[in-house]
Amino acid sequence: MPLNEAPPSRSAHSSHAHTATDPWSDAGERSLDAESPLTAAQRRRYLATRALNFVLAVLALLALLPVFVLLALLVKLTSRGPVFYLQERVGLDRRGPGPDAQNHRRVTDLGGRPFTIYKFRTMHVDAERHSGAVWAAQADPRVTSVGRVLRQYRLDELPQLLNVLKGEMNIVGPRPERPTIFAELRSHIAEYPLRQRAKPGITGLAQINHHYDRSLDDVRTKVSYDLEYIRRQSLREDLRIMLKTIPVILLRRGGW
Repeated sequence: MPLNEAPPSRSAHSSHAHTATDPWSDAGERSLDAESPLTAAQRRRYLATRALNFVLAVLALLALLPVFVLLALLVKLTSRGPVFYLQERVGLDRRGPGPDAQNHRRVTDLGGRPFTIYKFRTMHVDAERHSGAVWAAQADPRVTSVGRVLRQYRLDELPQLLNVLKGEMNIVGPRPERPTIFAELRSHIAEYPLRQRAKPGITGLAQINHHYDRSLDDVRTKVSYDLEYIRRQSLREDLRIMLKTIPVILLRRGGW
């Protein structure tokens, strides 16, 4: 069940509801190097959003530096392997919206620009050697004892502040997925690629209202939240979601 708000009125199960109107409106964020030129208003919104995310990421990194050091030591001393876990994720879709838009830059359409995400390592080394790319599960044996605590409080996501500094992510936005899982999900959920119209984030409307994914129905619910966020995206909305993220983390809502 959602934690803080009722689900958006538009059902994520209906592909017609989302494909009829592209949520990437003037209120949404577009990349400066998208194929279509930005209007002056869009450029101002982009620069304001970028400045806010950069400043907040710098302040958070400085304030949380002792926490970073402590978590790094805990990860290193309690299990074999590196402190950080690097993984490819699907980022912002920089192509223009519409059925005629083409991407001439990549042989394979991944759904968005790939980038490397940073996380504190929460699993044993080579945890996916036999299983491949799969969702984490509750009481997952691949997760370390320290990693389980980091996941419950979402502390493993803190290094993604570096992704925010690099401009690959925002603090608020749809969570980025791995290319292999992204390809599978978009084959089951027609609206799934539309969430790439916003830059991915560390937290988001879906994260403050729903738990970790356990099934396709969970993903559909989160997609509905992601598209709702894109439709009403603004600095005010981002700040509201940031504030609502704090009790979600402290009370371990939706994490395991």
